[in-house]
Amino acid sequence: MAAAAVTSSEEGAKVQVFVDWLQVNGAELRGCTINSSPKGFGIFADAQGSSDVSDDDVLVVVPLELAITPMRVLQEPLLGPECRSMFEQGHVDDRFLIILFLTFERLRPLSSWKPYLDMLPTRFGNPLWFSDDDFLELKGTNLYDATLLQKKKLLSLYHDKVEPLLNKLLLLDGVSESNVSFDHFLWANSVFWSRALNLPLPHSFVFPQNQEDVGACPSTPATDSHQKGKSLLSLLLFLCLIPVFKIQDQVPGATSVGSGDTVWVEGLVPGIDFCNHDLKPVATWEVDGTGSVSKVPFSMYLLSVAQNPIPNKEITISYGDKGNEELLYLYGFVIENNPDDYLMVHYPVEAIPSIPFSDSKGQLLEAQKAQLRCLLPKSLLDHGFFPQTTSKVRESDEKEKAARSCNFSWSGQRKIPTYVNKLVFPEDFMTGLRTIAMQEDEIYKFSAMLEELVESRPDEQPSETEVRMAVWEACGDSGALQLLVDLLNAKMMKLEENSGSEEQDAGLLEEACVLESHDQPRELEEEEGKRMISRNKWSSVVYRRGQKQLTRLFLKEAEHALHLALSSDHC
Repeated sequence: MAAAAVTSSEEGAKVQVFVDWLQVNGAELRGCTINSSPKGFGIFADAQGSSDVSDDDVLVVVPLELAITPMRVLQEPLLGPECRSMFEQGHVDDRFLIILFLTFERLRPLSSWKPYLDMLPTRFGNPLWFSDDDFLELKGTNLYDATLLQKKKLLSLYHDKVEPLLNKLLLLDGVSESNVSFDHFLWANSVFWSRALNLPLPHSFVFPQNQEDVGACPSTPATDSHQKGKSLLSLLLFLCLIPVFKIQDQVPGATSVGSGDTVWVEGLVPGIDFCNHDLKPVATWEVDGTGSVSKVPFSMYLLSVAQNPIPNKEITISYGDKGNEELLYLYGFVIENNPDDYLMVHYPVEAIPSIPFSDSKGQLLEAQKAQLRCLLPKSLLDHGFFPQTTSKVRESDEKEKAARSCNFSWSGQRKIPTYVNKLVFPEDFMTGLRTIAMQEDEIYKFSAMLEELVESRPDEQPSETEVRMAVWEACGDSGALQLLVDLLNAKMMKLEENSGSEEQDAGLLEEACVLESHDQPRELEEEEGKRMISRNKWSSVVYRRGQKQLTRLFLKEAEHALHLALSSDHC
């Protein structure tokens, strides 16, 4: 109890220093405060309401000058020139600039950013921070291979660029004995990917007309004593391993940036970045270029979407419609029964050279702009042969079906399949699989049809749509669907080979009691026969169970579609 009280007291003092730092730098908390939460720190409505709450439900306002963006990094006296040189030579991207900045400032004993940096987590729940035992729980999943590759890339980047540069800069900053380590760089990488936002900044802020305009040269934040201090790493696009993850986009409807063009810039906004994610958020964030809403020009503000914030209730936002693969990889948490979960399926690009007629098929794939990787959101199942729930058909689904129907018309030699409106797999992906699966006679049939078209229009090349239609008419869907069934079976086999069945995962979660930290009393292990597992292991099991469930359900859809396609071929 005494240790807990000391920890609580230390956290309270740390929060107060940070809040004072925010206020010194022009930020405002209106009717809310920052407190500890199960996820670290969060923003909470005041205990008994507050007269500070504005009539327009603005809860937090942070000047854009306080945001950590690539522009700020390039203006830093010590770091800026080095970063500008690397950036201009194309050695790094803008994300790396921010990550390098965070690493550097954390190592500076007298950093003016210390009140903010002290509030950030020291460890994270993403797989880069897993113990060896916990990491093995991910074996067989996309994240296992992706994390191994990312760590290798980060280590190479650290030793090649980060470590020598930081040692040089810290020496110039007066730090004679620096303690630079890979863990510092890994920490900064995780801070960026778990907290960065995609900010719609006013053009006039990013590109001011004169040097006196706001944003021209972001000032170093003031410390509590009002004194000034001295003054990109791309998420790996693991080819066909994981989807391209995005930084938190602006919440839909939040576009109050004032007049003029908008420039999208990734960055961290101290204060607002303490908002945690929820499927039912109670707030959204916006950028105010003119100050018409927040009363602070060139600011970002947190807006309540609840009529009356409940006292002491955490104020949450949405990070977007993200599946557990993305949530675990970027933010270090998962959501049980996540409605936005998805399955990534791909045909291995490295296998193409070994298939028959690989050169011709490669050209065909390019001509059709076909995809060999696709994301299958759980929501697609609602519109398939075996719907899980009854839900409203989305506009995007209707457009997909319309595009699919349009493609199924050529010379009338092959009938439009009766199952076309129940096929849940994206047409771009099906186009790729059809091309990969084409047999020799189907290639000749396709070539004859295209030759006939070219002869009738000697001055005009076949369009992408016409090439797609000819491929479909030549081979239909059965070859593509058989290939898809094989891919999904292989995916399920890989998942189960390393961690057992979906039912075994469900049983493990039912028996689990999550150990939140190594300091938690071990006597809880015997409570009601529960099995004590770490939070990281629990997250891994939730994620991989969801992948097995989706693989099973989409495999069922593919097998049924294959049966119908084969029946149609024999008619």
